Amino acid sequence: MSQNNKKQFGVWMDSHNATIVGKKDVDNGEFIVIGHAKNPGADNNSSENAANNQEITLTHKFFREICSNMPNVDEIHITGTGQIQEQFMKFLAETAQYKNAVSSESTSNKMSDEHLIAFIEKYFN
Repeated sequence: MSQNNKKQFGVWMDSHNATIVGKKDVDNGEFIVIGHAKNPGADNNSSENAANNQEITLTHKFFREICSNMPNVDEIHITGTGQIQEQFMKFLAETAQYKNAVSSESTSNKMSDEHLIAFIEKYFN
């Protein structure tokens, strides 16, 4: 499979927001923002256990929302702040549809959609 025909995606994420970048057309190779995802976070709960369970559930829902924008992945680069990228990479590795995808990560501050597109283009070229 040539480098140009791989389904490549980039994701900038923190605990509450994600921006997904992918190719407009696999043959064209032009990266665009293909989606955004939000994680509102857990509500105030009366018990720590309930809050923790809700947070885990919402995080997995957040990850599934990101994945819904990337039906088939050959390569993915995940960037952002905090430790959420590592959790997302683990989620991908444990999900049958994504377990063979090549994933990598880096740390970066929040960037505009245009800067993220340029960052991902530079990473994959």
